[in-house]
Amino acid sequence: MSGFLNRRRVLAGGAAALGAAMLGPAVPAGAAAAAAPLGAGKGVPEETRTLEELYRDAKAQGGKLVVYSGGDRAIGAEATRAAFRAAFPDIALTLVVDYSKFHDVRVDYQLATGTLVPDVVQLQTLQNFPRWAEQDRLLRYKPAGFSKIYDAFKDPGGAWMAAFVVGFSYMYDAATAGSAAPRSPLDLVDPQWKGRVASSYPHDDDAVLYLYKRYVETYGWSWLDRLVAQDPQFARGSFTPAAAVSARQKVIGIGGSGSLIAPATTPATWAVADGHPFMAWGQRMAIFKDAKNTAAAKLYTNWTLSVERQLTAANGWSVRTDVKHPGGLEPVWRYPNANVDGFPRFMADRAEAERWRQQFAIYFGEVQGEPTPGRLGLHPGR
Repeated sequence: MSGFLNRRRVLAGGAAALGAAMLGPAVPAGAAAAAAPLGAGKGVPEETRTLEELYRDAKAQGGKLVVYSGGDRAIGAEATRAAFRAAFPDIALTLVVDYSKFHDVRVDYQLATGTLVPDVVQLQTLQNFPRWAEQDRLLRYKPAGFSKIYDAFKDPGGAWMAAFVVGFSYMYDAATAGSAAPRSPLDLVDPQWKGRVASSYPHDDDAVLYLYKRYVETYGWSWLDRLVAQDPQFARGSFTPAAAVSARQKVIGIGGSGSLIAPATTPATWAVADGHPFMAWGQRMAIFKDAKNTAAAKLYTNWTLSVERQLTAANGWSVRTDVKHPGGLEPVWRYPNANVDGFPRFMADRAEAERWRQQFAIYFGEVQGEPTPGRLGLHPGR
């Protein structure tokens, strides 16, 4: 029987012409975007200026910054807003949160119409960054510490890099589940949990989609049939499973983030089982070549990737190889069941992603409900 990677063990050691343009290359009206030459950016030097020096440059350029950030709700980025404003009070940060699958096509529209709003994007839709880089849309820039970022989490030429690590798995209410707590995803289909399971829609969020794909590939379609029999409660937003468990509305949650080093008093215990799949990725970040506020954008990326900022990650994982992970955590890329290499490949194959999405729509019905960040339109943050 495989071991259970819980807190105790960790602490012990260890997505017309316009529509087509948004799916394909986005180009300015009447002009073709020049493709970036092969190997572009290889000679870009790593930033050597301090944050204070970058801050002075950002203020001199106008002191404004717009970031488009992938996420489920605006409140989820409040800690980042507050920390940045505390560190750099003279920079007017506008951080716009929306589903990554809306931000990316919004950006493509803006690029196609010459109305670009964000200076920086940080998104879950990983497949867009190599495309934007190939179209020469991204500023090739290497923040301080770039050489310390895990190789698979960055473009060698500095077009993009991961800002932080996100992991999705299942969770449970330890107090209610007691000794019957699920020790692996296999236990999520135990009949005792019928009517007691909450999940984010796998066909609404590509990361949850990939997690469910890995479950089916590992346990078979019969596992999914048994999960359907559990009558799970689905909702939009990857925060909703943990919210349902924390409120004691459900005992089990599927398809949300958490931490293996969270305090034992955390209402929803996020779990990873040895030898069983979960998924994690580096949320990619880039500065646009046509950004209005490049100095502030450089400040933001350097700040985000600083050791001090990386140490504030709620899940304990860093994108850097030189950061000591707390509580005995290994770097996320050392967990073979985290599928950190599989998720980018999955995101790059949109035909496969669509097949899986429609399959889960057949199983669970169409996605219901308003988008949790609201409806932000074409140019939020302008």
